[in-house]
This record gives sequence, structure tokens and C-alpha cells, in this order.
Amino acid sequence: MGALTKSERRTKIKRGIRKRVFGTPEKPRLTVFRSNKKIYAQLIDDVNGTTLASTFSSGTEKGNKSEASKAVGMELAKAAKEKGIEAVVFDRNGYLYHGRVAALAEGAREGGLKF
Repeated sequence: MGALTKSERRTKIKRGIRKRVFGTPEKPRLTVFRSNKKIYAQLIDDVNGTTLASTFSSGTEKGNKSEASKAVGMELAKAAKEKGIEAVVFDRNGYLYHGRVAALAEGAREGGLKF
């Protein structure tokens, strides 16, 4: 049994987070997926198994990837407000709360979401 790869480590952390984090229709789960070029965010209702809103960085934003992540957070908060969602639970999906993930969360908070 050797050392874990980076993706195996993230999957292990992700499982631990998902044991505790659960989204409802009133307070959905804000989940983040980070690729090398883009960042994706979704609001998920785990009770019904549905995605309430989603957005991603299209690559047309000006600035660096952190600034694009913050814009994605603000855009998702705007979509949530239109659906009457005020509060969410944050699922960092096994990523460290740092850099682009933290920027997305900060943008969502600035957009008016509470978590």
C-alpha cells in the first residue's frame, strides 16, 4: 500500500465532507468543481436530487482565474436570489479553501448568500 495520489486524496477528503454536508430545498449545497482552466459551481437540493442553479467561468472574463472565480460566485448568488434562496451550505468538494475556491465563496457572499 503506497502513498495516495492527489486525486485519491481529494476523493477521500470529499467523502468525509459529504458525510456532514447536506443540501435541502431551503438551504441547498453550493458545490465547487475546479479544473485547470475553469471553475464550476452548482446549487444542489440533495433531498430531491436536483440542481437548482449552476454557472461556470466561460473564459471570456477579464483578469486572472481568481477574479473569474469571484465573478462566478457573484453570478451564482444572483441566480439564487432570483429563486428565493438566501442561505446555502458550502461544499468545497475536497479542495483546500484557498485561492480560486475561496474567491468563489467570497464572491457568493458579496452577492448576498449566507453560509
